[in-house]
Amino acid sequence: MSFPRASTALSRFTVLDLTRVRSGPTAVRQLADWGANVIKIDALTEDGGGEQPGGPRQGSDFQNLHRNKRAMSLNLKDPRGLAVFMRLAAKADVVVENFRPDVKARLGIDYESVRQINPRIVYGSISGFGQDGPYHKRPGFDQIAQGMGGLMSITGAPGQGPMRVGIPVADLTAGLFCAMGVLTALLERDVSGEGQWVQTSLLQAQIFMLDFQAARWLMEKDVANQAGNNHPPASRLACSKPRTATSTSPPPAARSGSAVLRPSGPPTFQAVPNTQPRQPAPRTAMRSMPKSTP
Repeated sequence: MSFPRASTALSRFTVLDLTRVRSGPTAVRQLADWGANVIKIDALTEDGGGEQPGGPRQGSDFQNLHRNKRAMSLNLKDPRGLAVFMRLAAKADVVVENFRPDVKARLGIDYESVRQINPRIVYGSISGFGQDGPYHKRPGFDQIAQGMGGLMSITGAPGQGPMRVGIPVADLTAGLFCAMGVLTALLERDVSGEGQWVQTSLLQAQIFMLDFQAARWLMEKDVANQAGNNHPPASRLACSKPRTATSTSPPPAARSGSAVLRPSGPPTFQAVPNTQPRQPAPRTAMRSMPKSTP
């Protein structure tokens, strides 16, 4: 059955989707929308059954996250199911997963295992807190990443305490960064002929999203606070050498041959007061319309 896609740019690539919940499905959804041949694999356990994370299959959330994908179910804890996955991986271009690092190693579907049968594979991983380090075995959730990454401390009105963002921003950004990394790795593979392991995490993505607040801390040791609807970068414009209140003409130009040279340096900004008396707004004449007669 054919269905419309946003693009066919990635139609030559086959992607195995081992992801669950939101961050991983978001990454693969981008690839599917751009035309990739995506096979979503529901990784079952030995007992089988049970609803997959992400809600009912026919529900709006599931359908939104997994559009433009085909699907199959495999019990990866069964040697036969693992063998089927490895046969698929041998011919695929991309594998994306968001298992905890210890889980995929225990299942035998980690990057090194897949790379042994397909050196050209681009393997995308999303975790809560990275593939190593003290928290790497912990499951990650969007709200936890928002808190640990600092976003909740700068969201909301001043004095109201930490506030969660209304969308799952850590999940969504981690998914987008993973998709971008996969595309970059596919471009690099055209040169080297080798695949690689692309990694991101909810916490990494959330810290990236702090943007100018993080830069202010790293460079100025300035801890950002809640600002409500204000936009701090616009309100922090500073003038290195402001002009005087009476000087509104540009600085004189210095001539060198036929070229006109003006003093270098950043532009300066100045609020010029309006000294003209305020004129009352003209009144608009109003007339009542005559009533229509039957």
